[in-house]
Amino acid sequence: MTRTVVALRTGATFKDIVKTMGEWRVSALPVLDGDGHVAGVVSEADLLPKEVYREGGENPREHPRQLPDARKADAVTAGELMTAPAVTVPPGASLAHAARLMARRGVKRLPVVGHDGALVGIVSRSDLLKVFLRDDEDIAAEVRRQVVGHLFGTSPAPVAVEVCDGVVTITGRVEDTVLVPLATLLARSVPGVVDVHCALTGRRRP
Repeated sequence: MTRTVVALRTGATFKDIVKTMGEWRVSALPVLDGDGHVAGVVSEADLLPKEVYREGGENPREHPRQLPDARKADAVTAGELMTAPAVTVPPGASLAHAARLMARRGVKRLPVVGHDGALVGIVSRSDLLKVFLRDDEDIAAEVRRQVVGHLFGTSPAPVAVEVCDGVVTITGRVEDTVLVPLATLLARSVPGVVDVHCALTGRRRP
């Protein structure tokens, strides 16, 4: 996550919001209430109705789905414009959880909120993608330690782990093939893994 976060108070004016977005080169900002807790998020999409309905045009009352946008066209503060409640994550949330939440809720960033409700950072789509820049050998070392070592540490034959461009390949023979699907699942959960090819087979019988 990004720990340096600019936020607005609910009373910030429309022009303050636009100016702050421009200065910080962001398309959305968390909005804090009087206690410093995240009350919502205001984005460029929340500001656009001001321009859409500026010259009149269609009557939004004839199209009920447009009523929320029409109300935002009359709004002048962050508290009136923001989308609330904000979709947030705790500091300990996994990257996978954050990614799923973004996809389900259709948002591009998530304020990171501590147990006391205070804003501690923000995670964006670009933050989630940075993990895929992780070095292949670092990924391989973690798969060997956290997956192979944990599941097959007592295997009589070595289990090999190779990583190329984030794709993990696991080969070898193991005592218990029941654990092979679990090995694939755990390897996929390692940060930076793009895909997993698990070619583990059972031990040869005499």
